[in-house]
Amino acid sequence: MADKKKNLVIVESPAKARAIGKFLGRTYKVEASQGHVRDLPKSQIGVDVDNDFEMKYITIHGRGDILAKLRKEAKSAKKIYLATDPDREGEAISWHLAHALKIDQESLCRVEFHEITKNAVSAAVKAPRQIDMDLVDAQQARRALDRLVGYSISPLLWAKIRKGLSAGRVQSVATRLVVDREQEIEAFIPEEYWDVFADILLKNDKGKKVPFRARLYTIKGKKANIVTAQQAEDAKKRIEQAELTVSAVKEGNKKKSPAPPFTTSTLQQEASRKLNYTISRTMQVVQQLYEGIDLKGAGVQGLVTYIRTDSVRVSDDALGAVRTHIQAAYGAEYLPSKPKLYKGRTNAQDAHEAIRPTDMARTPDSIKESLSKEQYLLYKLVYNRFVASQMTDARYKTIAVTFAAKDVSLRYSGEFKVFSGFTSVYEESLDDAAEKKESPLPVVEEGQEVSVKEAITEQHFTQPPARFTEASLVRTLEENGIGRPSTYAPTIATVIARGYVSREKKRLFPTELGIIVTDIMKDYFAPVVDPDFTAGMESQLDAVEEGKKPWKDVLRTFYPSFKDMLDEAAKKMEKIVIKDEPSDVECELCGAMMVYKQGRYGRFLGCPNFPECRNTKPILKFIDADCPTCGARLLEKISKKNRKFYGCERYPDCDFVSWEQPINEKCSVCGTYMTLKHRKQGEVWKICANPTCRHHEVHKTADEDNE
Repeated sequence: MADKKKNLVIVESPAKARAIGKFLGRTYKVEASQGHVRDLPKSQIGVDVDNDFEMKYITIHGRGDILAKLRKEAKSAKKIYLATDPDREGEAISWHLAHALKIDQESLCRVEFHEITKNAVSAAVKAPRQIDMDLVDAQQARRALDRLVGYSISPLLWAKIRKGLSAGRVQSVATRLVVDREQEIEAFIPEEYWDVFADILLKNDKGKKVPFRARLYTIKGKKANIVTAQQAEDAKKRIEQAELTVSAVKEGNKKKSPAPPFTTSTLQQEASRKLNYTISRTMQVVQQLYEGIDLKGAGVQGLVTYIRTDSVRVSDDALGAVRTHIQAAYGAEYLPSKPKLYKGRTNAQDAHEAIRPTDMARTPDSIKESLSKEQYLLYKLVYNRFVASQMTDARYKTIAVTFAAKDVSLRYSGEFKVFSGFTSVYEESLDDAAEKKESPLPVVEEGQEVSVKEAITEQHFTQPPARFTEASLVRTLEENGIGRPSTYAPTIATVIARGYVSREKKRLFPTELGIIVTDIMKDYFAPVVDPDFTAGMESQLDAVEEGKKPWKDVLRTFYPSFKDMLDEAAKKMEKIVIKDEPSDVECELCGAMMVYKQGRYGRFLGCPNFPECRNTKPILKFIDADCPTCGARLLEKISKKNRKFYGCERYPDCDFVSWEQPINEKCSVCGTYMTLKHRKQGEVWKICANPTCRHHEVHKTADEDNE
């Protein structure tokens, strides 16, 4: 009789289990552990500092039934494969599963794949390996460090400031960066300066005379430095009275190369800039793309490679596929003679490829109907970035013209794209970068006399450094070697949830609480919030992963001096009272004026007479518009998936709801209420809510929005 036992494959998520189960067929049973099954206890530190940092692992609460099911399946399995994610955390989950299921960790039980496709999964189960204890130990060291810092400092913050506060090895540094940036901004003293321009009439390459704007360069042979209105006015008069000629023309060519394919952090940054996604939202959506989407006619398919990576490396097979696609879709002139190879950051790990599509035949538009809007936009971002990364450079014609008179000179520089190259598919965005508009270049010769249509003066003031966005904070963390791809999203989510940082119109501001906690950390735990120290700890964890350093050596070096800091803080730290911010809402239970409080899920209203009165209320944010259904006030709300929407205050009696912000204006075409739509170019449009009309008009331009 044939052996009917099945091979058991254990992955982390049910979605991944469904996809892999279809790939492997009937001889395999695929189950999900739903993440970690063992961890350190929540009720205690779990790291025995008196016994050489022994870790106390217990079954996670609520995972007992999952483990019981896995044990039952394991008993009857022909062979067990542990197929958790291919990183430190995934390796640790496999190690814990091996322990819980009594699997010999030196057996060939671990399988690893970097994309959820039939070929990748099938190849992985044919080449199992042992559990990599270097990866496991690096995760254990990180977990122990985080516990020692968090569970030791947090009780002090509870006792001296407020219950519910926390400190963390990475989150405290991230908060400090935001606080330090705010202090730079507050200390900044703006300095006045002026730009002086001339609109000079020149022929363009079509023979039409148009103004080209040149900037003042020198006055009496010295570089112009205009810092007062009087100097600007004097310079303007000089230009208006000058007899300008073309004194120098420098024409040239330049190339622009594409950006490399996405890493975790560059995807987070670009999705923030181009799609206005938060870091957490990006990771939620790209996780769905990685774990598998049910495609019409093809079943569940993983659409992108592993999503937690800081490598820009791409496999030879993928390079061949994308080059074939470029040749077919764009033509030979868009395909370089050989593949483009990118160099990653110095401290980047190279275990995984960059984030790329798993199958070039699945163009974004060909599978659009199987994707949600968010999934489609993010997949299109990944797909186009990967394609562009292997295309030819864009080429530009450049010109620099100097206009001179007796005691004044001006300069004009311009560029014009002559070959689009990769930019026909994708261009990288930059934080706070103004959109560059191209125009035909002037046709000029040295010695040519020119006329000034108008001279213009513009007053400016030097600007302080910009506040962080989520995208720019992630970039700074990465550049400083703080954290790893898997930590950026949870770190930023944590500092916002704890009330240390607030997010307003994409900018991150430190709260009073964040400033106080950071100051305390600087006073008593300076190394913990020092970016260089934290980066050094990450390097030590990397050394553990590479097998160059025993994991407990990291703890043995760190803990003694940290313990001294703890003892010093316990003796000297004084209690700080933070007054709650009062509101104008009266507590209906006791009559006191309620105050704003910070909870783990954000701000709320609480009674100041707590614990005698435990009344709480959510903070209601009304918008300046009436409900189109009943005329009551409209509330701005947040959905369970952290998406903003608008609903009637009379809910559930009135069930009006809208993802777009309604305004008190009617459509001039059909009479339906209008909504506001913020466009990527910075403009705000008024759009009819009627899906069969959608009449629209500009409400506010980008320039008005920046005033």
